[in-house]
Amino acid sequence: MNWLTIQRGPAPLLVSLPHTGTEIPDLHRRGLVSLWLARRDCDWWIERLYDFAQELGATVVRTSISRTVIDVNRDPSGVSLYPGMATTELCPTTTFDGDPLYLSGEEPDAASIAERRALYFDLYHQALAAELARLRRAHDCVVLYDCHSIRSVIPRLFEGSLPHFNIGTDDGRSADPRLVASIERICDASAFSRVTNGRFKGGYITRSFGMPDAGVHAVQMELACRSYMDEPETPISEGNWPSPYDAKRAEPMRAELRRILEACTDFATNAPSPTRTIP
Repeated sequence: MNWLTIQRGPAPLLVSLPHTGTEIPDLHRRGLVSLWLARRDCDWWIERLYDFAQELGATVVRTSISRTVIDVNRDPSGVSLYPGMATTELCPTTTFDGDPLYLSGEEPDAASIAERRALYFDLYHQALAAELARLRRAHDCVVLYDCHSIRSVIPRLFEGSLPHFNIGTDDGRSADPRLVASIERICDASAFSRVTNGRFKGGYITRSFGMPDAGVHAVQMELACRSYMDEPETPISEGNWPSPYDAKRAEPMRAELRRILEACTDFATNAPSPTRTIP
């Protein structure tokens, strides 16, 4: 279980880091085109960008396993979160740009996918559920804040350049509008652009755990990478991606994210009591 990190805090805030992992165990490397390609779509440096979360009393749950091994933010049934739009699978076979991750005929089969789900996916979700239950025993309401990032320009997934802040609440179903409004105000007062429930409306974590009437409010935050790190002007390659983490470059975004997490905690502390319990 050294791939799963749980740092417990007392605040009514759970921070999830599902895509910051780069580990690809040897048993899952068979058939990969390259390790760099397999790690290319990592949410780079997000664990460092949010490393202040514990100072705020948040509980932080993180997997160090690469999303190429298994994506813990996809519906395990295989149902697409974005019907009719390009996306990647529970065990991705292509990159965001559509490049094959595996040599032809070497993609994970049903048995391998089931094994990976049992080894990683199920345990990550059990950890989230257990921590939410623990926090709900101490607080009437909690916020699950799911952290993500993605390159600003990926034509296969979206047109143009992505806004800096991309807030996802499953079209308003996973969180109270008052919480969303407080996050939006912080984003709109910053130097960064913002959209809510645009291209990214929240993945499986947000959609499966967000139950506002049971006191669990889930928000996904997808950041455009340029908001905190340098993105190459030329096509990305093994020689220029990922860009190194630069604390000075990232600081303006970190300041806004701290305000956002503080707003999440304030909301949970003062929110009305839920109408039902977690099922």
